Amino acid sequence: MTKGRDHKIHRHAEETPRRAAVSKPAPPIQLTPQEVAFVRALVIHEDPAILVLNKPPGLSSQGGRAQVNTLDELLWAFARPGGARPRLIHRLDRDTSGVILTARTKPAAGFLGKAMMARRFVKTYVALVGGRLADDEGVIDAALRREEIGREAYMRVCPSEHPDAETALTHFRVLARADGASLVELKPQTGRMHQLRVHMAHLGCPILGDARYGGALALGGAPVGRLMLHAAALQFPHPEGGETRIEAPWPADFQALAGLIANHGRRFAQGSSADPFPFEGKGFG
Repeated sequence: MTKGRDHKIHRHAEETPRRAAVSKPAPPIQLTPQEVAFVRALVIHEDPAILVLNKPPGLSSQGGRAQVNTLDELLWAFARPGGARPRLIHRLDRDTSGVILTARTKPAAGFLGKAMMARRFVKTYVALVGGRLADDEGVIDAALRREEIGREAYMRVCPSEHPDAETALTHFRVLARADGASLVELKPQTGRMHQLRVHMAHLGCPILGDARYGGALALGGAPVGRLMLHAAALQFPHPEGGETRIEAPWPADFQALAGLIANHGRRFAQGSSADPFPFEGKGFG
């Protein structure tokens, strides 16, 4: 694996911040050889301080209701004998794929937790959305509030003066357009629950596959079986110094649908018009 700072990792090319835990580790769970092999295959960067994975869609970061192991539990595969597992620094929604950062030591966890709270992380997502955004680029400034319906929690756009309002800012950039759909880059400036999903729905362009917030379940006759949101890159200060940027490959289903848009629509990113993904793997963030 690659070690060092001030580098980029390029493959083929919502997130809720949390303070790093410092409690004593619980007894490790027993993982099967298949589970160990599965989680080790997700690693896209590791060094003595951090471990970075490309989380697949459908895997809960923590606290899933199903009787299956979460990513947090699968991290026991990396624990040293008698030691703690790596600590999650942030989370991704269950159906969101992409870069997720963990710390291998308590000092690293403390450093990264403080850096995240100080908003020193730069998160870059890509999403497939329904409809056509009016502008090629802009900032969505729409406060959010939490609403609970039964056991489910939702986020709603609300007036900034609402007593439960939380400031929420998202920068967007259109990468490609086709009839009825767009490929967009999203950079959240705040870390509210479901922020990107609700902000895109607020613009009338919900993320494909996002049934909770009105996303379409098909594109050009092709089924969309899950939320089309991918955490494509994460830039952050490394505990040992310097800035680190990690990029995660796009899942195959996401790339296939993105190809439909890029090949049949107008392109906006840098690169040759003959390249269906001119922004992929070239520091598009």
